[in-house]
Amino acid sequence: MSHTGSLLILPSGIYPWRPDRLDLVTAEDFSPVLAEKAAITFLLLGTGRAMTLAPQLIRRLFADAALSLETMDTGAAVRTYNVLLAEDRPPAAALIAVD
Repeated sequence: MSHTGSLLILPSGIYPWRPDRLDLVTAEDFSPVLAEKAAITFLLLGTGRAMTLAPQLIRRLFADAALSLETMDTGAAVRTYNVLLAEDRPPAAALIAVD
């Protein structure tokens, strides 16, 4: 399977994700994540080519929802996702595409 662009990977499936840069991410972009939060223990956030902290607004959104947010560059997020999946610990991920 091949995908182009940013992706949102949730228990319900893999979806295209609107933001292509971290500074374009809004709280609304995470509404599908929050809708499935009962099935998610944490979200891997791939921030693109370089690791960048999530904006305060997003960190607050996850704190208020009592959902952990793990931020790393997208390559590391994909590798971490694959390891967790192999360990039968399926995470959720929001991956900003690397151009």
